[in-house]
Amino acid sequence: MSDKRQRARVQGSWAKHPAKPPQPAARLGTSSNNQQLKSASSSHESNWGVKQQRTFEFQQPTKLIREIPPEKVIEQAGDYEISYGLSGVSRLRLLPGFLLPEKADWMFSKLLAELPWSQKTNLRQGEAYEEPRLTCWYGELPYTYARSTMAATTQWHPLLSTLREEVERATGRSFNSLLCNLYRDGHDSIGWHSDDEASLGDKPTIASLSLGDTRVFSLRKQPPPEENGDYTYVERLRVPLSHGTLLLMEGATQEDWQHQVAKEYHDRGPRINLTFRTIYPEPEGHRPGTKLRCIAKQP
Repeated sequence: MSDKRQRARVQGSWAKHPAKPPQPAARLGTSSNNQQLKSASSSHESNWGVKQQRTFEFQQPTKLIREIPPEKVIEQAGDYEISYGLSGVSRLRLLPGFLLPEKADWMFSKLLAELPWSQKTNLRQGEAYEEPRLTCWYGELPYTYARSTMAATTQWHPLLSTLREEVERATGRSFNSLLCNLYRDGHDSIGWHSDDEASLGDKPTIASLSLGDTRVFSLRKQPPPEENGDYTYVERLRVPLSHGTLLLMEGATQEDWQHQVAKEYHDRGPRINLTFRTIYPEPEGHRPGTKLRCIAKQP
């Protein structure tokens, strides 16, 4: 008995048989299995956020991009036809140094001290406001603008009569009225407007003589009807008016353009602006100060 046990121990009959190694679920190398692995790998990458390349195609904008025209500057003496339209030609004539400096100096001092300057009260949307400049009016007829009337003043200051004669000789035009404006400093101004009241007649000519500190006279063209009063893309002009300069506006300028003297928030001395014009009796039944036509305006 002992011999049998000994023989069995030697032959390994009591030893445990080793476990069989696990067999692969499928054999690699076949085309069908490889296709399945590739498909699974692709699905795995897509599910875990692998970025996929995209192509972008440029689309032409449906609305054209519009550029704001640059502001043009007029400084040199000369005649300028600034626009052509259905209303006619708009013209400016600039004459720097119309008055010599010494002559302009004493005229400025005399007019500043002797003219009856006062602050005009205007109406806008039913509310009264004081115009941010001082004025006085000379003429045989009253003048109404901004729904406020300036009374006729037939007795002209002698110096103003002399200046009117000089301006008429230089321009070849005649004038029967004068609006005098005093800008005390850079805070005084006048907003966008056109001098196109019915009392000024059709296509009025206005001669503007400047004395004192230089201020910028700005103009902007009236927008076409399809713009609905939007001045964003209109033409603009900038005319610095220095001591002794004469500016003549004629043709369709008052019909096709607006002008202003904007505030300048730095040191500016006083400036006198003499605007010679011709006033006509307004038609019977016509409300004083109304325009020849309806134009969208900004105060």
